[in-house]
Amino acid sequence: MKKPSNPLTSKQTDNQLELAVATPLPQDVQVSFEFFPPKTEQAEIDLWTAIKRLEPLQPAYVSVTYGAGGTTRERTHATVSRLRRETSLEPAAHLTCIDASRDEIDEIARQYWDEGVRHIVALRGDPAEGQQRYVPHPQGYAYAADLVSGLKQVADFEISVAAYPEGHPEASNPEADLDNLKRKIDNGATRAITQFFFDTEIFLRFLDRARAAGIEVPIIPGILPVTNFARVKDFAAMCGATIPLWMADLFEGLDNEPETRKLVAATVAADQCRALYAHGVNAFHFYTLNRADLTYAICHILGVRKKND
Repeated sequence: MKKPSNPLTSKQTDNQLELAVATPLPQDVQVSFEFFPPKTEQAEIDLWTAIKRLEPLQPAYVSVTYGAGGTTRERTHATVSRLRRETSLEPAAHLTCIDASRDEIDEIARQYWDEGVRHIVALRGDPAEGQQRYVPHPQGYAYAADLVSGLKQVADFEISVAAYPEGHPEASNPEADLDNLKRKIDNGATRAITQFFFDTEIFLRFLDRARAAGIEVPIIPGILPVTNFARVKDFAAMCGATIPLWMADLFEGLDNEPETRKLVAATVAADQCRALYAHGVNAFHFYTLNRADLTYAICHILGVRKKND
């Protein structure tokens, strides 16, 4: 009988799973969560249901995204402000260079500081819908490294920036992309959060390259639980992330099996995190898509529990 072509049969993956599973429950894992601002009344309810479900896990911070072209500016600000007022969570506001002058961005940053928000996720941002390529605002911050420098002039923010283990889609080569990350760090960023990825080795190789380039700040892996495989394929195509063939095999036939799909998704993400933990990684940033169930389950497997558990 022919042995199936499945990653779980490879020696490398067997070793990874042994490292990931056959170890004591982690006791020092730190997590953070990303949400996006809601567009409708029902989406608002769903978001705050997810926030309340995840709040007892005491994440290091929670970030709120900023839509392409700055389209969610007001909703992002409203969500961050409510998090600050009504929860025990530490909010991190996404801020981009898109469609705003330096004075406008600086004023937004000052408003956040005055409201007690001390953490900004500084990004270049994606072009607005209909635009084929990014064009800097003539009076704005041209790129994320410039935005980091400007924010540091406004106030002593904690600043997170983006990192791309497989390279930014617009980068000319991996070395140029890494140089750009180093500029952001040199200008004052205190942490990098990666684009999602599914191959553990890709992140570990990127981490080695970053350290060799003199980047010493924490580089936090971005983890995306796969709630909808077709949607994730679209996400991956836009940002240049690789989806391993074995993932397609795992999710094959589950389009109309949502409960089974959730079980598979939780298993894949938990194994990914446990394998990374076995290599010394103990902080994870979850792209929640405003849903709590998968992230909560994965955190439980990682030893992140409510204090009274």
